Amino acid sequence: MAAAAAARSGRMWVLGWAVLLLASAGQSAFDYKDALSKSILFYEAQRSGRLPTDQRAAWRSDSALLDGKSQGVDLVGGYYDAGDNVKFGLPMAFTITMMSWSAIEFHKQLQSSGQLGYTLDAIKWGADYLVKAHPQPNVLWGEVKKLTMLYLCISQLPFTKVGDGFTDHFCWQRPEDMTTPRKAYKIDASNPGSDLAGETAAALAAASIVFRRHNAAYANNLLAHSKQLFQFADTHRGKYDASISVAQKFYNSKSGYADELLWAALWLHQATHDDFYLSYAANNAGTLGGLGWDMKEFSWDVKYAGVQVLASKVLLQGRGGQHASVLRSYQSKANFFLCACLQKNGGGGNVQRTPGGLLYVRSWNNMQYVTGAAFLLTVYSDYLASSGQQLQCPGQRVGSGELLRMAQSQVDYILGDNPRATSYMVGFGANFPQEVHHRASSIVSYKVNPSFVSCRGGYATWYKRRDRDPNILTGAVVGGPDQNDNFADERDNFEQTEPAIYTNGPLMGVLARLHGGYYNSRDDSGSDLNTNPVEALPLPPTSAASRPDDSVELTHETVASWLFKGQTYYKYAVNATNASKHTLSSLNLRIDNLQGPLWGLTKTDATTYTFPEWLHSLSPHGSLVFVYIQPAAAAKVQVLSSSWVEERAS
Repeated sequence: MAAAAAARSGRMWVLGWAVLLLASAGQSAFDYKDALSKSILFYEAQRSGRLPTDQRAAWRSDSALLDGKSQGVDLVGGYYDAGDNVKFGLPMAFTITMMSWSAIEFHKQLQSSGQLGYTLDAIKWGADYLVKAHPQPNVLWGEVKKLTMLYLCISQLPFTKVGDGFTDHFCWQRPEDMTTPRKAYKIDASNPGSDLAGETAAALAAASIVFRRHNAAYANNLLAHSKQLFQFADTHRGKYDASISVAQKFYNSKSGYADELLWAALWLHQATHDDFYLSYAANNAGTLGGLGWDMKEFSWDVKYAGVQVLASKVLLQGRGGQHASVLRSYQSKANFFLCACLQKNGGGGNVQRTPGGLLYVRSWNNMQYVTGAAFLLTVYSDYLASSGQQLQCPGQRVGSGELLRMAQSQVDYILGDNPRATSYMVGFGANFPQEVHHRASSIVSYKVNPSFVSCRGGYATWYKRRDRDPNILTGAVVGGPDQNDNFADERDNFEQTEPAIYTNGPLMGVLARLHGGYYNSRDDSGSDLNTNPVEALPLPPTSAASRPDDSVELTHETVASWLFKGQTYYKYAVNATNASKHTLSSLNLRIDNLQGPLWGLTKTDATTYTFPEWLHSLSPHGSLVFVYIQPAAAAKVQVLSSSWVEERAS
């Protein structure tokens, strides 16, 4: 198993190091347009219900066509939340909110990339389901599931659904083969769920803004449902997982419902410009916690950082009016979150980062926190640029460009600029996860072999299979590496290899921004936001690599730095170029004072290195790059020996 994974990894190194070479030069090595397209395509593989004729994830088929029928409601459609076959209302609604926010902020960029239509389709697929799930003003169906999810077999995990979460987690089965009961769960006036109703209100309000210019009648319907849901959430208060108790094992609302009430009010204000909703967010800022928390995460559960950024947008756009004072307090809290991401708060107030520079919140699906933070950094960067202001961090002011560069560094890490040279987006690049913890992608397509796959049969035959998935789950972003940048591409490693719909929603917006730029994209210093190299901290001087042989040129560059547990780490890149007119057939380098991991060379003894395994020579003027990370000044690199082969004229 480990050997197979290592072999797959080795075959992909060449592209990985080409990526690192371009990144070290301060350029984007990635096709953000392609990544954007793939991040949206992922949602087509997550569709539940009757699939449309223009379905692009062609290996999927119709599924769960009777959802809700036994309880007298049509709950066909929507999205499966992750690698299972369950539909959870809270994370699904958050996903629609974030996809809509991406489309609101980066409408022009999505349009110029040719992805706007697909984005609208993705939003509408989820919004249509949320409308179905709200058949009466004070009724909202919050989960449909058949619980066959493997998680339950391994550890008692938490969910919320349509389908029975526990039944589904005992089962490894394609959605097209589901035979276990799919029970739906609802909230109502007697069994409230203000967090679920509030997030759904936010999602439909945000979606109504997106569709206002494309389909006004549809937008009006979404907005009407949103207003009713907000009233329901505010009038009948309570946590949804107290009413839908099975949710406690899957998507437990640890933050409660106060953040969703503020979140929904601000989104309704964005959609209606009705001062009632802004007054609600201002008047309840203290009692509902909007000003009481210094946040270091943003997720489907904890919305406060998003609330604070959205409130700051109103202020920065000069629309605060009588609420300006409270909005400035919201902005102060937003600043804390953003400064925490930038490592500019003191006293333990920063978000942890891995040695490779990735923001790190917790082990289970850490990438969801990364994409959420990257999105807030990106939109706030644009808000600052548009208003001509800067971010206020303790003891310093930060230009808008630095926020965007931080967001870009996180996206680049996801796409392959990381110590493993691994793309954590399935189907993007050459070296991406092959054993995704995902039922549909890990079992042969129903269209290829329609033979029934049972719950336990799928678990025995497909889940335990140590081979790449038969279906590529294009665009899925998996959970990602641990706090030390380690990653095991194994199907049963669900913390690291399972994707989720709420990870991609924010990422879509950042990718659209990075590809399409910012119209009039100039930061406060006048430099272009989209091309500035990442530079997290002041960098130490880099030693000049000596080169006794003039035909091999070494350039040594410090490309990034970050704080990790109080220690400053630096990422260095060394480019070795064959400056002669002949093929370089051998190269031996000596590296002294190396205090951290190195990638891109083969070690021959304690301090000597040669070509990596995949490279046997360098053509005239060709080059290779290797990188290393250490909490110290640059190592000393020099050429020990080299030889060339003269090309003879034929």
